Formats: sequence, C-alpha cells, structure tokens
Amino acid sequence: MISVAREKTASFDVDPQRGFTPLCPDELPVAGGDEIAGELNAQAAFAKLRLVSKDCHPAAAPWVADSAEEIMQPVAGDYPNLDIKWPPHCVVGTEGNRLIPGLPDEDEYDLVIEKGMDPLMHPYGACYQDLMETKSTGAIEWLGEQGIKTILLGGLATDYCVKTTGLQLLRAGFQVIINLAGCRGVAEETSVQALEDLRVAGAEFITSSKELSS
Repeated sequence: MISVAREKTASFDVDPQRGFTPLCPDELPVAGGDEIAGELNAQAAFAKLRLVSKDCHPAAAPWVADSAEEIMQPVAGDYPNLDIKWPPHCVVGTEGNRLIPGLPDEDEYDLVIEKGMDPLMHPYGACYQDLMETKSTGAIEWLGEQGIKTILLGGLATDYCVKTTGLQLLRAGFQVIINLAGCRGVAEETSVQALEDLRVAGAEFITSSKELSS
C-alpha cells in the first residue's frame, strides 16, 4: 500500500482520448485504451485536484503520415520539435479529440491542458508544448501554486505521453505514482522500457488504485 496525503495530491489523466482507442480505429488505437476510465476515476478519489491533458492537433502538419509506410519514420526537414510521423489523430473538432467514455466532462476537471496545436510541434509530455521542453503548458507551475507534492498518473499511452509526462514531473520535483491499471501502451517492449525509465528516475508504481490509502 502507498499512503498519500489528499490535500497535497493531484490525479493526472494523460491524454485519455478516443483517438488513442479502438473507438477510433483509423487514428492511433491502443488496445484497451477505452477501458481505463474506471481506474482513473478511482485514483482521483485520493486526490484534492484532478487535471487532464489532451492532444489538440491540426488536421495537417509535417508530422502527419501520408501512408502506412511513413508511420514512425523520421520527419524530413529542419523541424527541431518534430521527431517521427504519425497518423492524423485527436484533431480538434473530431471524435478522436474527445475524452473516453466514463470520464467526467472537461468542465468538471480542475485544469484542462491542451497541447500539440502548433503543426510544427508534436509534444508527448503534458508539461511542455515542445520536444525541447522550453514552452511550458503551465501544468508544473499550476501544480506548484496549488501546493501539490504527489501526482497519481495514468492515461494513454504508457510508452509515449504517460512516460514523458511522468519524467517531466519527476524532474520538477514531484512524487509520481504510476497507476498501471490506469494505463495502456502502444507496444509491450516499449512499454516495459518506459516503466523502467520511470523507475530509474524515481517513479513509484501501483497495480491499481486498490493499493492506495489516505
């Protein structure tokens, strides 16, 4: 069991959007991505505040793959805040941009972080708008202002946005607890490596919210 002080704890739902689930099979469907709402809701019961991040992408950008063969290939050209190509996903105004079923409406969260709007930037972590981590989303600052010390973290996907967000929060000095039941990954190998990277950086892990106490 891990005991947390509710008044100093926030629950962070990282990119739990339909575009990362089988509900939108033409985007970036992560197996089981639409099954984590219950765990995210359960962990939030141990927190004073709850925030959510969302990819809010444009329909066209240099990182958008024009074919299946281009997916995960390097982006050509001088784009320091782009790395590889992805299918269009979580485009503003589409079904993929919406939160998965079972989560609260966006206006019920204490903070909603929108990222990835700039076509020349494709961030993974929820704390910065750019890969170089120079343009803050305001998440770290807001959490600090609220007196938060501990973050309960879950979302999509383990090996990309959850991993990067967790590492960013750890570097900012927060205690980060990863709820494994509240996460799903793109691939097993990269998810295992992501969790190891987080462990080495200082993250703690629970198999589900049942391992939390307050």
